[in-house]
Amino acid sequence: MKLFHSPASPFVRKVRACAIAHEITETIELAVTAAGESPAGLIAANPLSKVPCLITGDGVALYDSPVICEYIDSLEGSLALFPRSGGARWKALKLQALGDGMMDAAVLRRGESLRPAEAARTANMNRQKAAIDRALAVLEADVPHQMVDIGSIAIGCALGYLDFRFGHEPWRDAHPKLAAWFAAFRQNPCMAQTEPPAA
Repeated sequence: MKLFHSPASPFVRKVRACAIAHEITETIELAVTAAGESPAGLIAANPLSKVPCLITGDGVALYDSPVICEYIDSLEGSLALFPRSGGARWKALKLQALGDGMMDAAVLRRGESLRPAEAARTANMNRQKAAIDRALAVLEADVPHQMVDIGSIAIGCALGYLDFRFGHEPWRDAHPKLAAWFAAFRQNPCMAQTEPPAA
């Protein structure tokens, strides 16, 4: 398998964390990709020119981290990252959606911060920050479990991206229960081995 990736992408981190949890990293070739430059190899696999994009062993191109993570979970292994049914499944999927939404907002905010200042850009950045702040409050009120599943991985990647790109805006003091959860959860190999590069 081949994974088009950027080391700084929280969505790529999510996919890599799932691969580590499933113990299949040795079967995945990492292809460092500057998606913003729309390289031909990536576009041939993913017309959206976005990472992550996984080429499976039988040559199928999969894109978007939820799809790739579910594919990884479908492979043989003892760990189920996507609970099959019941309340555990819906909680994991809900947390994945919340984590993905936080990552979307943070990535958009990061992109806006690199452009020249203007009122519309500032308003959009503030809107994305408010979305993240509300998500943090929800997580503080209902902290995820320590079990490794798609929901806890997505939240871990979202919090890690906040530290990576917005470390100057500490979130822990206002969210002590969530901070304690993250301090423990980030010790899992799937998190520890996928820390983003130094900013």
